[in-house]
Amino acid sequence: METRRAELEAIIRADPDLMRSLRLMRELALPQARLVAGAIYQTVWNLICGLPRGTGMKDLDLIYFDADLSYEAEDRVIREVAAASADFPLPVEIRNQARVHLWYGRRFGGHYPQLASADQSLTLYAATAHAVGARLEPDDSIDIIAPFGLDDIFEMVLRRNPALPATQSYAEKARRAKAIWPRLEVLGSECSAQSDRSTHSDR
Repeated sequence: METRRAELEAIIRADPDLMRSLRLMRELALPQARLVAGAIYQTVWNLICGLPRGTGMKDLDLIYFDADLSYEAEDRVIREVAAASADFPLPVEIRNQARVHLWYGRRFGGHYPQLASADQSLTLYAATAHAVGARLEPDDSIDIIAPFGLDDIFEMVLRRNPALPATQSYAEKARRAKAIWPRLEVLGSECSAQSDRSTHSDR
């Protein structure tokens, strides 16, 4: 695991867009902030497959955790990040993970638990490879979290999160990913299913 972490850190540091995103989050000093999901694992897959940087990426997903559950507080952060990232090559999406449970059911249907931390949200991502996040610390070290480990990312395996039920949403994610990264292994008939508990559409 530590070897994988060191390898992933090196990949992140070599990507100017990822580092720019991490520096932005550190400058804004949002609580428990991380760059998560596609920006990280898709960067690895592009490197493994020899594809141009940014292939398959729709946006950069950022998360944080603020006890202020008001829409107004989150909207201020969204606007601040949008202004600070206006010249980024990809749109930046940021959501307060403390309040996802307030709107998830209305938007996607189903139940979403009230979270105790931003990092807890990663355990609810659609696939194990999706569940990865990074943060740039004050000393310039990169803190990486991956609740399901990093093997599936580096071995290019799309495995349904075992904690979630199988749905058509997962099948669509799997088909899109397989079309972009043909080397990707989608395990079993479960590729026809998966729930989408992510807060952003491309996780």
